[in-house]
Amino acid sequence: MQGGMSIGIRLPYGRSMPVNLQALSWRQLLILLTRHKDGRIEPAVEATSLVEGPCKLCVVVQFVKGPTWSRNEWHTVLWLTIDHTIPGNAPGAENYSPGDVETLPWSYTLSTLPKPLVKDATSADSMRYTVPSTDTTPYPTLPITFSDLALYLRAVLAESRAGSGKAHKLAEMVQTCYPADEFRLKSEEDEMLRRGQFRQFRKD
Repeated sequence: MQGGMSIGIRLPYGRSMPVNLQALSWRQLLILLTRHKDGRIEPAVEATSLVEGPCKLCVVVQFVKGPTWSRNEWHTVLWLTIDHTIPGNAPGAENYSPGDVETLPWSYTLSTLPKPLVKDATSADSMRYTVPSTDTTPYPTLPITFSDLALYLRAVLAESRAGSGKAHKLAEMVQTCYPADEFRLKSEEDEMLRRGQFRQFRKD
């Protein structure tokens, strides 16, 4: 993302590859999103006619090493789609369960996976986390501004820090890939928690 301009992203629905945002690190991604506060993510026009009710944002976080980057550095990729209800008769529907952070969303089966997502959920050069919808951080309703997306991602990380088992995976990923940012990230989260800034995402 470049500075000094307003950015808009329109997400398609269904048989389309996920849209992605990239940054050098998790914290840099948050800073860039906050800086572009007038940017927004919204559903494409055709998506609103296909979805019953409001369109919800589904996010997959990936930290990846690649041939175009230093092999010792992790880069952050955010994959964005509109949440898709799984048809009851869909092949393999039983393999998808709420709260599963290892499996890509079902809608990713409707198109060819981008090459980085073909990798395992955790490998030597890729770590991936499918953000679940929870009572504390339900899927955000579209449209959403970039600054609110940054706040949502901070809330997701704070919830992961407090979680256990697979729910704790995102916190472990950030700590493993960006240890130098841990103190600042945790301090920023604690201040936002103190101010109650994450409450806007809770279910009523």
